[in-house]
Amino acid sequence: MKISGVTIVRNAQLNDYPVVEAIRSILPLVDEMVVSVDPGDDDSEGLVRSIGSTKIRVVHSRWDMSLREGGVVYAVETNKVLDQVDPASDWVFYIQADEVIHEKYHAAIREAALHHKDNPRVEGLLFRYLHFYGTYDYVGDSRKWYRHEVRIVKNDPAIRSYKDAQGFRKNGRKLQVVPVQAEVYHYGWVKSPEQLKRKQKHVLQFYTSDEKRLEDFRSGPDLFNYEDFDALRLFTGQHPAVMQNRIAARNWQVQLDISRKRFTPKGWFLYYFEKLTGIRLFAFSNHRIIRA
Repeated sequence: MKISGVTIVRNAQLNDYPVVEAIRSILPLVDEMVVSVDPGDDDSEGLVRSIGSTKIRVVHSRWDMSLREGGVVYAVETNKVLDQVDPASDWVFYIQADEVIHEKYHAAIREAALHHKDNPRVEGLLFRYLHFYGTYDYVGDSRKWYRHEVRIVKNDPAIRSYKDAQGFRKNGRKLQVVPVQAEVYHYGWVKSPEQLKRKQKHVLQFYTSDEKRLEDFRSGPDLFNYEDFDALRLFTGQHPAVMQNRIAARNWQVQLDISRKRFTPKGWFLYYFEKLTGIRLFAFSNHRIIRA
């Protein structure tokens, strides 16, 4: 069995993406790691090359900055790097620059990939998600945080990144997937208040071409308001080993009141229904789970 890893990188230093940790977290699982780098405004390529792994193959791309609606540029760039993987690979492991896989899941991921490698009905592997917020101590605990996404897909040219690269489609339809007993640790909302607001001001350009909206947002506050959440819970587990140095170097502190919940009456019902049953009513999914 052969697995190719892929990711796309632009302005990783300026936006403080844990891309080094993201790549390192899946290196033990992949036979090659194809990293597509846009020159951007920093030395993202040097950051990637500093990992020093012979598995890493850097390819270059220029993001089309005219693609400014709905994050479509992320899907365009993801499709470019999907086309760069070794044709002999059975699977492609897609990791975003702010996602990390805990080493405790490596065995389960490899076992699932091997088990379903030759089953043509299985087109992808579905991961659970933990969304960290503010600091490494809190995780999202509401419907606003997606619970699952596909991060490993068959190496099939018909499988394409979808919309803003959160999911995938095959010939326009959702992938048939099976769950893998593993979680993605998503750190996109863990930054200092200055850095998180700076990232938001930068990333918004990939979601709207409304110049007034962009200007209004960019001229707004320079600090992110961590109190703008509906529900959080404390994280009581251990972070991946590759994240330990980054966590130790954290230079900001945030204390959030996790007893505070902000829901509409309908939101309260859906929140407690999910807590009691594990079922998320009326939720959109980017995939179709099958028995295999």
